[in-house]
Amino acid sequence: MTKTAGPLSGLRVLELGSFIAGPFAGQLLGDYGAEVLKVESTGAGDSMRRWGVTVDGESLWWPSIARNKKSVAIDLRRPEGQDLVRKLAAEADIVLENFRPGTLAKWGLDYPALSEVNPRVILVHVSGFGQTGPRSGDAGFGSVGEAMGGIRHTTGNPDLPPTRSGVSLGDSLAALFAVIGTLAAVHERSVSGRGQEVDVAIYEAVAALMESTMADHAIGGVTRGRTGSVLPKVAPSNVYPTSDGAEVLIAANADTVFRRLCVAMGRPELADDPKFAEHGPRGDNMAEIDAVIGAWTRTMTADELLKTMEDNGVPAGRIYTAADMLADPHYAARDMVVELVNRFGTAVPATGVVPKFSRTTPQTPVPGPILGDHTRQVLAELAGIDESRWADLESTGVTFQAPS
Repeated sequence: MTKTAGPLSGLRVLELGSFIAGPFAGQLLGDYGAEVLKVESTGAGDSMRRWGVTVDGESLWWPSIARNKKSVAIDLRRPEGQDLVRKLAAEADIVLENFRPGTLAKWGLDYPALSEVNPRVILVHVSGFGQTGPRSGDAGFGSVGEAMGGIRHTTGNPDLPPTRSGVSLGDSLAALFAVIGTLAAVHERSVSGRGQEVDVAIYEAVAALMESTMADHAIGGVTRGRTGSVLPKVAPSNVYPTSDGAEVLIAANADTVFRRLCVAMGRPELADDPKFAEHGPRGDNMAEIDAVIGAWTRTMTADELLKTMEDNGVPAGRIYTAADMLADPHYAARDMVVELVNRFGTAVPATGVVPKFSRTTPQTPVPGPILGDHTRQVLAELAGIDESRWADLESTGVTFQAPS
């Protein structure tokens, strides 16, 4: 497969902010070929450098979430640093930020200020509650967005408090909508010639995935809640045990697929039983059919069960851990595991680029840089900072260049 610069080659992104939502959006844009200039504080840089599991003091997440980015260390709290960012924004297509609303205005880096130096710039905001509304100024983490967006209420077992996913779902959803909004604004700019603001609120990104829950409640009188590992009235679609202790999800809730499952089990008569023959009655008798299927799956290993499902055209998959992902030949065949060698020489596995492109396949990602690794290069090329000015800026702590 030919590797190219990626479909967003030619776009320049100035990434401000830290933690997950903004930087993940920047990672995705960089995955697709955009040039991403990541502005970090001159002290410790992005907190993601030390977030989660660390080895040698560096996060194992950092090589991935900061991949394909250039690190530019600038003190945004100083007027000289703010002036440098305005110069960089003048040469950027997109400015991506996830500070609390009002912060950019305080620094003279809000949309009116940036559009004055670059009318084509697209300013993408990611925040807890959006740039407007009564709670716009409140701090808002991904977990709060998941709560207010409704997904926590529907996650977990009905007799227990709400649970969370084991990943930062709210932040990641906001990042995805930030990328979608960015690409929509880039397209519109090709027509109008003007930039605009893109306003992503984490709680709204979560709420957008909540299907018809509002209508179900307001009109149907049904408030969706926690239902464990199943969806009410959708059967069979559950996780079933195997003889070797694995867990396999089987999704056979469509009538034709259920019939194929019955044949695979050696119980074709179940597909004609009035309790199970059609979707509605089968949902009403979910517990009974799940018990029948579970008793059958316990007689086989996971590999045997999956082979039987494959042979009979029944969708199924093992509940994967990270170890399963790393060992899976389909992941490997689709370039879904890439190795990013960090500055200590450790090959850090990470997920590949999603989606795949038929012509403009991006280059293999480059791992996240050390703090300030590209400061001097970027400021010289885009902000016109020469040797004499550089020395003054660095000596006063406005900028920082990583030692070679």
